[in-house]
Amino acid sequence: MMSQLKIKLTISALLLLVGCGEAKSPSTQTPETSPPPVTTTTPQTTNSSPVESPTVATAPTSSNRPQGTTAAAPNSTAPNQTKLISAEGIGEAKVGMTFGELKKRLGTKAQFQVKSPFIVDFDAIAIVQSGQAQYYILYPAGVPLSDSDIIEALVTDNPNYRTAQGIGSGTPITQAEAVYGEATLSYSTVNESREYVKFAKDPSEAIAFRVAAPKGQQFAGNYPSSTAELKETKDFQKPASIGFVEVYCRQNCPLPSPN
Repeated sequence: MMSQLKIKLTISALLLLVGCGEAKSPSTQTPETSPPPVTTTTPQTTNSSPVESPTVATAPTSSNRPQGTTAAAPNSTAPNQTKLISAEGIGEAKVGMTFGELKKRLGTKAQFQVKSPFIVDFDAIAIVQSGQAQYYILYPAGVPLSDSDIIEALVTDNPNYRTAQGIGSGTPITQAEAVYGEATLSYSTVNESREYVKFAKDPSEAIAFRVAAPKGQQFAGNYPSSTAELKETKDFQKPASIGFVEVYCRQNCPLPSPN
């Protein structure tokens, strides 16, 4: 129960930071550079059901750009349910379900690989199918995820996963604006300067879009000089695209069951 409370408190803190980085109106960001090489290590979790031997990734070289994001050809076709990003989750993974429930649902169709560290302050479990990461479960660094733990944050940089309107990783921000309205880019120094984009008509408050800046650039937005922690702008470099798409259960997360 203590580990569940720690996970909930840490995720809640992240949501507050992400909220500070959004335009006025979730984990882990991570959303950084191409995935670093991984090495096999001893599993940290104590899950009762079979899990692939976890792998440990080397630390990202940038705290601003999403890990493993690759430019994708725009695809506005609505995905089927197994590839859908919604306020409920990503594909077959739903926020609010337990890790054990997801493993039972996927069975032998997927491998589960621990990525530690994944981004600053957060580790992740990659759900891998056909040798490719489909999405990640985000959780606080150093707090292994057990079968009974609730999934509170999901992220993906796989361009095959999209919202009902066809927006996902690799979608140019200008194309997303045609669907969701005017874009406002922002970052907060409190939130590791991770850059997000919020649209005038976002599909849900539970969905956050992380920015992938043009190659060689730290940020996609052109920000005015300021000493404020929160920076915002509507002026951005047109090659910019969406990197990670993140889904949080926010206030809908079930409370840990008392032991």
